Amino acid sequence: MTPISLPGSSAAGRGTKLAASMAVAAALLAAPLSASAQMPPPPPSPDTAQVGSDPRIGLSAGWMDAETSILNMELLSTTPRPEGFYDPENVGNLGLANSDLAFQGDLVFVGNFAGWNAYDISDPGNPRLATSVLCPGGQGDISVYRNLLFMSVEAMNGRIDCGTEGAPGAVNPERFRGIRVFDISDLENPVQVAAVQTCRGSHTHTLLEDANDPDHIYVYNSGAAGVRSPEELEGCIGSVPEEDPDASALFRIEVIKVSLANPEDAHIASQPRVFADRETGDIAGLWPGGDHGDGSQRSATTNHCHDITIYPELGLAAGACSGNGILLDISDPVNPVRVDEVIDTNFAYWHSATFNNDGTTVIFTDEWGGGTAARCRAEDPAEWGANAFFRIEDGRMEHAGYYKLPVPQTDTENCVAHNGSLVPVPGRDIKVQAWYQGGISVFDFTDPENPFEIAHFDRGPISEDRLVTGGQWSSYWYNGLIVGSEIARGLDVLRLTPGEHLTQNEIDAANLISFEEFNPQHQPRIEWPEHPAVARAYTDQLVRSGAMSEDQRQTLFQVLDRYEAGGAERDTAVATFRQAAVMLREGAPRADGADRTRMERLAETLAGLASAGADGND
Repeated sequence: MTPISLPGSSAAGRGTKLAASMAVAAALLAAPLSASAQMPPPPPSPDTAQVGSDPRIGLSAGWMDAETSILNMELLSTTPRPEGFYDPENVGNLGLANSDLAFQGDLVFVGNFAGWNAYDISDPGNPRLATSVLCPGGQGDISVYRNLLFMSVEAMNGRIDCGTEGAPGAVNPERFRGIRVFDISDLENPVQVAAVQTCRGSHTHTLLEDANDPDHIYVYNSGAAGVRSPEELEGCIGSVPEEDPDASALFRIEVIKVSLANPEDAHIASQPRVFADRETGDIAGLWPGGDHGDGSQRSATTNHCHDITIYPELGLAAGACSGNGILLDISDPVNPVRVDEVIDTNFAYWHSATFNNDGTTVIFTDEWGGGTAARCRAEDPAEWGANAFFRIEDGRMEHAGYYKLPVPQTDTENCVAHNGSLVPVPGRDIKVQAWYQGGISVFDFTDPENPFEIAHFDRGPISEDRLVTGGQWSSYWYNGLIVGSEIARGLDVLRLTPGEHLTQNEIDAANLISFEEFNPQHQPRIEWPEHPAVARAYTDQLVRSGAMSEDQRQTLFQVLDRYEAGGAERDTAVATFRQAAVMLREGAPRADGADRTRMERLAETLAGLASAGADGND
């Protein structure tokens, strides 16, 4: 069809404008929306011949000078680790490895096994080191909340006083393993104000607010190390005593309560038995460990969680818990309750979790090989060391599909599924994810049975001759940027660019979302404003799937342009949007799956723009 031009504003009367707007609205939907429109088939899977032409294959090795491959992304900067946080004689030294990230304003906090660093990324092409805190103890998982920074510590060299001399011996009263709390009110002079000891240390943690208790913040602690001696910390028992099973430090998580006014009073408030058998109360109620039969993985015993991701809006948490994936009801933060659990015979170690924005899908990752092994080679199964997608309905999970980095890596590259977050493109489920030396992969999982990659960034191995641990620990979307914590190389800052499977309009709509604070294990519900960029993004998706024509897109974009021009042009656009919204709502039931939702949300966006335009709001 030929796009219809809108009438000029000078001569058209009110009735003429209304008639014209209805004509344009009809033209927008002149071709019936297809009832069978679907997303185009995803790109070929990694076991096809096309993998051989992937530019990530054969990248030359190096530390800060490795060859790179990038698709539909732009690398804005790479900032090496500061002095004291790397060993030039052994760049893969895990005692100085970069780990997880947290964000606040223009700051990104980078965990490190030796402490943490904060960078100002207001100029993403030139991040500025804002402060460094040398405080060894391993892992270094980081979260921030207002003036407080939380850090996970589990290694034997951690000291209560943050000293660098270590804590030798099997038992040492100066040893610290648990959650550190820093006051960062004066970022140039952070002060440790609390140190909560736990029996298994802290591998990761998650912050949770309670709307009924605004004076406190809660920390879900995931301790994954061996149980320390009761001679070092009273009450730490590494077995399950028959006479008193509840005395065991295994098969539980810790909930730490932190007073915002007096964080030095932080303490363990509860130790929920979230793995218990619902009928018998046996604390070891989930996967006992071992393989699942011929051709399956050998999975770890479910006696701890590695990572817990909360979605407060849903009142749910997803726990990646060694041998199981679990869902928790967190409506009572101090007493979470398990509502469902799943097993996957292809998983070795349930590592982390991410919900989609609607809370209808959850992704669990499998850290096969522990993160220090090469597990993305051509001979490695596509379902091992991968993501598994589960649909959630009525609080129950059902397996839907897998996604693994779609290009083989070498024997000298540690590679497996690791940490990532949602990219807030309306109408789609997209995740950016770190794969250690497999780099960064951005993929669409709107249809969890058929996920596909849309962007990547990868470096060659650190060494061609031997496996030196490195690569992306975490890669997260934050306020229009993709920020990556590279274990051996430093801090990467990137930006998405348009390509075959992602338009500039979709990127622009994602960039409307801004967080003042972001801890990736604390998922906020994303709500997009009623904005022309959002309407354009939904329209691009409907054209991509075949539910709308290219001519219809051009017609709608002309109306959006006139709306943004303001004045009398906007008056006509407002009337058109109202009519188009009605027609979209009427047509939506004829569309399938994601397209139906996109049409409904496009209608809501156009109706919202019409209301704002009628009120004279920009």
